[in-house]
Amino acid sequence: MSTRFLRYFFEPKSLVVLGASEKNFSLGGQVVANMLDAKFPGDIWVVNPKPYETVHGCPCFDEITELPKIPDLAVVCSPAATAPDVVAELGRFGVKAALVLTSNQGHRQTNYKARLLEAAQSSGIRVMGPECMGILVPSRKLNASYAPQNIKPGKVAYIGQSGMLGNAIIDWANGRGIGFSHLITLGDSVDVRLADVIDYVNRYSGAQAILLHLEDVPDSRHFMTAVREASRNKLVLVIKSGRTMEAQGDPDVFTPGLINRDPIYNAAFSRAGMVRVDNSEELFDALETLTRMRPVRGGRLAIISNGLGPSMLAVDRLIHQGGNLAELTEETQAKLQDWLPSDRERVNPLDIGGGATPQMFVEAVQMVTEDPGVDAVLVVHAPTRLAPSKSTALALIANKKLFKRNLLTSWMGLEHAIPARHEFNLAGIPTYISPEKAVQAFMHLVNYQRNQQLLQETPPSLPFETTQDSRKEVRDLLEAVAAEGRDHLSHEETHRLLTAYGIEVAPVLYPKSLDEAAAMSARFPGPKALKINHSANSYPFVYRKHPHRFSSGLLQDLETEDDVRNAAKRLVDKVEEKFPTSKFHSFVLQPMQRGKHSMQLNLGITRDPLFGPIILFGIGGYKVNILVDRQVALPPLNMSLAKDLVMRSHAGQLIKEHSNDPKDDLERVCVLLVKLSQLCSDMPLIKGLEINPLLLNSQEMFAIDVQCDLGAPAYHAIMPYPEDLRKLAELKDGRAVEVRPIRGEDAVALLRFHSRLSEESIRFRYFHNKADLTKRDLSLLTQINYDRQMAFIAEELKEDGSREILGVSRIWTDPDNIRTEFSVIIRDDLQGLGLGSLLMNAIIDYSRSVGTLEMIGKIMVENHPMRGLMKYLGFKATYNMEEQVIDAVLPLNEPTTEWQQHRLNNAID
Repeated sequence: MSTRFLRYFFEPKSLVVLGASEKNFSLGGQVVANMLDAKFPGDIWVVNPKPYETVHGCPCFDEITELPKIPDLAVVCSPAATAPDVVAELGRFGVKAALVLTSNQGHRQTNYKARLLEAAQSSGIRVMGPECMGILVPSRKLNASYAPQNIKPGKVAYIGQSGMLGNAIIDWANGRGIGFSHLITLGDSVDVRLADVIDYVNRYSGAQAILLHLEDVPDSRHFMTAVREASRNKLVLVIKSGRTMEAQGDPDVFTPGLINRDPIYNAAFSRAGMVRVDNSEELFDALETLTRMRPVRGGRLAIISNGLGPSMLAVDRLIHQGGNLAELTEETQAKLQDWLPSDRERVNPLDIGGGATPQMFVEAVQMVTEDPGVDAVLVVHAPTRLAPSKSTALALIANKKLFKRNLLTSWMGLEHAIPARHEFNLAGIPTYISPEKAVQAFMHLVNYQRNQQLLQETPPSLPFETTQDSRKEVRDLLEAVAAEGRDHLSHEETHRLLTAYGIEVAPVLYPKSLDEAAAMSARFPGPKALKINHSANSYPFVYRKHPHRFSSGLLQDLETEDDVRNAAKRLVDKVEEKFPTSKFHSFVLQPMQRGKHSMQLNLGITRDPLFGPIILFGIGGYKVNILVDRQVALPPLNMSLAKDLVMRSHAGQLIKEHSNDPKDDLERVCVLLVKLSQLCSDMPLIKGLEINPLLLNSQEMFAIDVQCDLGAPAYHAIMPYPEDLRKLAELKDGRAVEVRPIRGEDAVALLRFHSRLSEESIRFRYFHNKADLTKRDLSLLTQINYDRQMAFIAEELKEDGSREILGVSRIWTDPDNIRTEFSVIIRDDLQGLGLGSLLMNAIIDYSRSVGTLEMIGKIMVENHPMRGLMKYLGFKATYNMEEQVIDAVLPLNEPTTEWQQHRLNNAID
């Protein structure tokens, strides 16, 4: 992932179009015409081997090497067969960015995309496309596309993978008077990826919101890193095509344990703080809302209409979408009592009657928008003789400055409603063809706000921590199994794995022979169950229609030793008949678990080919129940995220409604899910793990049947907590400290640490007095993205087992891993104990290990202790006259490419 040279795509000062002519239907000719229509202020050249002097008035050259200077951007419209050679020649000439617009014939070229990528990598030129529509940036007067029309300036960036959908959005937006900051289509993305563009738009553009259209996600971790960072600063909406199995394409791409992979995308989008829209109509409605509404304070909607029927349609959709109907204050109701006819109720939704006039609409909206309990107002209008559609719309538009809240409108009808909606469009007031669509659009903003609150929520402290010994025990177990050439664990080995992580398994014995099974059965009084465990039935997510039948390798309600011996013999015979090559591991002998009013749950770990490890949860038992209620989440999980996963399931609702102690039961299940999350983070060899069923009752919770298989080391979409970076140290005064990466659960401890800092220390760290940390501050400082940030805390380990933060060091790394900016702060009463150098060395060693080239920081001139520490650590310090601070720089690694050296010498490129 890299933003290398992306500036040349979006801010070029000169441009060349290859393959352009003045012939009808010339792709390059249309690009040149669009650039001229946009009034691009820079140089525009054309390269075409045919003897043209000019194309649409722009100078034309036979060869790339004849250009008067190196252009910032090249738009390749040459035939697809020659595009890779053209890109290679552009790179040799020194061009930094190439936009490849080609037709479908390119797909018929052998290794076409591979040849394009090879041409790009050989010279370092960046390539966007092929098969993209182009780029439009109104603020730069840039229209390097074959779009049939230009776009207006706006505050929303559209980034998509489909050129045709981009064309449709342009036409729709121009019809509504809606503009964009950027409109970018990536096509097949051989080099410049979606995540690269998201990073660039987030960091370097003035866009207030980002609208994404996805067909696929080429690199899940880089995508999640980019959108998680972007969604902290901007509203990000996403539409994903290919939701069904039929539309997803390749039937060989599947996720074990899931019928459809779309829930994984839902989980990823939610985890990143994005809001998903379901279809193109919602996309357009969302765009209308984004461009014309101020941010909402909350989700309380008031509805005003001239008939109860239309307003109730809006109420139904609002409640179904999880919104809130605003409650009008007594003061507002008193105003309405003096104003409304006596037969009208003064409640929300407010029906002002079929006899309402345009002026009555204005007065009602003004009164309701003054209510402090209202966040937005939806006006629903049905045409009447007293309130014609257009006249009523013009009345609201003329008085819109009187309305203190966001206003949404739904003018129902067609013939008379269309001119009214047009007037709203011209006035910049969101308008929708139905009340339901208006509510849906409003809920996009509300859901974004809710996602942000969830991201900023401080997770509860973890009720457990894995130890280094338990991690080593499981790692040794998995490596031993892999060394044997097996890709699965036996039931007994999976039992050991779960026990090491504090996950209880039901009482069980593992006899290896018929006689041993009979002898061991005496240890369990009452009826018993016997299962045969062999290699063929050791894999997770393999479901049979009748899991409790003999054919599934299980026999139940065995009372005597003879019952057990005979059952074991029958099971062996059946396996030899059905699975003659399957390796026998052991029998699994367990007491029957009945009569405890237990709920059966199913949970585990699976691996998606794109997003990597996934945590599963839902109802346990039979296949049909499991697959209907299966919910998913991306690890790593904390207690808050685990609770969100549980409460999305039918199983979670059953626990909440029918448990004697729902709070305790839900917490026990959440703890187990967090343990599973930690397990899959610690053990990348685990491909799949299933507990089915997990029995939950008021006294106990334990796993009954378990399976686990292994695979290549997992690649996590969200980088897990780096446990291996923990280390113990001793300060000069002899106190023991642990230096470890920060995590979300440290928010409360960090708040206590901040409260013990002096005003001077805070000013030295933040360059201003920051007396308190907000919830947003705490989430940004503790719930970090380990793929791009790192923060180490030094904790004192006290004799009573408690911990206290003594200091924090932190880095923020650019997307290209060129530079990282550091900060460090320690408690005032701990100066001179070596704590500052301990934390700085931790952050320096980490940055070197991940290949970062340079560490930088800014230090206030009067911060003499920090200046001394930087000198001790080898930083070069220079005085920055413009900002009146000390710039500290430490080289970490040598650049390995010319571009890296170029980036070290330049701030942005």
